[in-house]
Amino acid sequence: MKMMNRILALAWLLACSGITAGCQKKSTGGDNPPIDPPPGPVASDVEYWITRGDQSVLLQKQVAPLNFSTATNSHPSLEVDSTQIYQAVDGFGYTLTGGSADLINSLNPSAKQALLRELFSTDNNGIGVSYLRISIGASDLSAQVFSYDDMPVGQTDVNLDHFSLGPDEINLIPVLKEILLINPAIKILGSPWSPPAWMKDNNSSIGGSLLPQYYPVYANYFVKYIQAMQAKNIPVDAITIQNEPLHGGNNPSMLMPAQQQATFIKNHLGPAFQAAAITTKIIVWDHNCDNPGYPLEVLNDPAAKQYINGSAFHLYGGDISALSQVHSMHPDRHVYFTEQYTSSSGSFAGDLRWHIRNVIIGSMRNWSRNALEWNLANDAVYGPHTPGGCTVCKGALTISGGIITRNVAYYIIAHASRFVPDGSVRIKSDLYGSLQNVAFKRPDGKKVLIVLNDDVSAQTFNIKFKGKWVTTALDAGAAASYIW
Repeated sequence: MKMMNRILALAWLLACSGITAGCQKKSTGGDNPPIDPPPGPVASDVEYWITRGDQSVLLQKQVAPLNFSTATNSHPSLEVDSTQIYQAVDGFGYTLTGGSADLINSLNPSAKQALLRELFSTDNNGIGVSYLRISIGASDLSAQVFSYDDMPVGQTDVNLDHFSLGPDEINLIPVLKEILLINPAIKILGSPWSPPAWMKDNNSSIGGSLLPQYYPVYANYFVKYIQAMQAKNIPVDAITIQNEPLHGGNNPSMLMPAQQQATFIKNHLGPAFQAAAITTKIIVWDHNCDNPGYPLEVLNDPAAKQYINGSAFHLYGGDISALSQVHSMHPDRHVYFTEQYTSSSGSFAGDLRWHIRNVIIGSMRNWSRNALEWNLANDAVYGPHTPGGCTVCKGALTISGGIITRNVAYYIIAHASRFVPDGSVRIKSDLYGSLQNVAFKRPDGKKVLIVLNDDVSAQTFNIKFKGKWVTTALDAGAAASYIW
């Protein structure tokens, strides 16, 4: 009997200590009221993530509920209309430079796999990067200058017998293969900074122009590149003809005026792709918004246009509205936004505001099918880069000694890539004052509204959809992605 009493006493103590539920609820006396379970999360019609310029909040999901109603208020409204559809979206991302691939591949296997899943996975833990630009041969953010058919000075290889993906097989191609295992649908755009030097009139990786006698050889160089990548199960969705064809001072680089680009496409590259049954898209320009006349000159040549999918832009000069200017003249061809860097001297707040306004919202509202920041990763001293390459280009990631730092470009792209997958379409949304925004309808039917408060003070506003609205607020310079 004593043993039984001890067991009962121990059971009572366990119940009252909370290890076994129900002691206080069963109590009929004393001052302690019964304890109810904590309430569950309040239902919300709209999920939303915010990044603030002061970095106090970085792509953070908010818990305050947003529910649609018809209760009137005096706040301005951003109305979203999913019945008005504009362009389809191919994706958001970065350039996986040779240097970026070197740094990512230097991580230990578990850290590398975790990072790649974070970047490219479409599950709840990833930011869903869906578009990558890579260089055909070296870019200026490669550790060294190379093409896929370098020859000793004075020698040529018109049959491309020595063509080889070479240095890219060390890091870039292995990293791409791992990315494709995570996201097999990712789109890849290839851009050359220079052909082999022996094809150029100055026999140098810097500047110069493609010699006319090598136009057919260079067309075959593109064919061999696409076929060699495909043989490694890396599909190249699109290529541009030349990165920044009016900037010959980079290393590597090449000058290619519009007339030359049109001639190369219509007489050589287009027919070569056709003969080899290559469906990779051909995109022209790939330079700044201050010269829409260049892509228009190429597109105005009907013999060249038949092979061209669209035009690509950067924004180191001009205005983002140049994309709409080209689109309006050739609405049957696409526009793309393929590069913008953040500088080592830039501020998080300033870059967040400018890039969300121009690269994400601006490019999309001006018909772009993609939006890409520049390099994905660099080290602590903004390398690797070629001699003469960019020394101030700050990657979305800094990878140094195994430590990964997420910089402003990571959040700029993530505010779109995480919520707007490939296959989404842009839909109509109202602009009001400094509330810059762009809206999308996803393949799953959900709507996404990306908003930047480009004012100097906090703004309260409504998001209106189908006659109802939710009321929300953003601090000055903050960006948010709303999903419902």
